[in-house]
Amino acid sequence: MSGLRYVYAVCRPFGTPLSAQLTGVAGVPPKQLTHHGLVAVVGHVPEEDFAERPLRAHLEDLDWLGATARAHQNVIDALTVVTSPLPLRLATVFLDDSGVRTMMEQREDAFLRTLDRLDGRVEWGVKVYAESPEASESTESPKASEGTESAENPDSRPAPSPAKPVSGRDYLRQRRGQHRAHEEKWEQAEEFSRRLHETLSGYAEESRIHAPQNAALSHAPGRNVLNAAYLVPRSESEAFVELVDRTKDDSPGLRVELTGPWAAYSFSGEDS
Repeated sequence: MSGLRYVYAVCRPFGTPLSAQLTGVAGVPPKQLTHHGLVAVVGHVPEEDFAERPLRAHLEDLDWLGATARAHQNVIDALTVVTSPLPLRLATVFLDDSGVRTMMEQREDAFLRTLDRLDGRVEWGVKVYAESPEASESTESPKASEGTESAENPDSRPAPSPAKPVSGRDYLRQRRGQHRAHEEKWEQAEEFSRRLHETLSGYAEESRIHAPQNAALSHAPGRNVLNAAYLVPRSESEAFVELVDRTKDDSPGLRVELTGPWAAYSFSGEDS
C-alpha cells in the first residue's frame, strides 16, 4: 500500500487483537510492524497531507489538527486497553516501513527500558480549580434577593433611600479587603493542592506537575491551581480513584477533576 507511515506508539508484542472497526488518522486501520522484541503501531497516510511541507501548513489549521489528534488518541486508547504502549508524539511520520524499523533499531535499548518501567501501569490526571470569591458571592446573592421580593407586596415596600457616597478612604479600604480575600482564597487553594499532591504522590509510583492550564484555551471555569499526572499500577487504579474521590468535598470553592486511565504520556520521555 502506498503512502507514508504514521507511527502511533511502540510497545511489546501483545496477544489481544485490536478491534476490527478501529480506524486511525486518515481513516485507516492501524497495523503492527514487528522488529526484534518491539512492535510499532503504524498507519498509512497520504503524502499530500503528511509530507513535510503540507504537514507544516496543516499544523496551523486548528480544525485539521484537532481531528488528527482525536484519531491519534483513539488508537492510543485502544492500545492502552490491551497493553502498556509508549506513545510517540503527534504526526510522527516516516517514508516507509524500512524507515520505521531503522528508528526502532536505533532506539531499541531506550524503548525497552521505558517499556519495562511502564509495564502494567497507567497514567491518571488530577486537576484542582479554584473559583474566584466574586463567583462564590454571585451564586448566593440571587437566591437571597428572590426570597425577599417574593415574600413582600411590591406596593408596600418603602422607596429606596439614596445611596451614600463612598469616600476615597472607604473605597481604598474596600479594595484592600477584596485583595486580602483574593490572597487568602488562593493561599487556601494552593495549600489544599500541595497536601493533595503529597498524598497522591505517596500512593503513585511516579508523579509529574505540569504548568497550569490556560483558561482561555481549556474553557474550564475557575483558576487551575494544580495540574498533575500520576503513574499508577493498573491493579491499584481503583484504590487511587477512591482516594481522589474522598478529597473532592474537603474544601469548599475548590473543584477536583480526575481523568484517565491514559497511556503514560507524562512518563514516557516522548513529546506527546
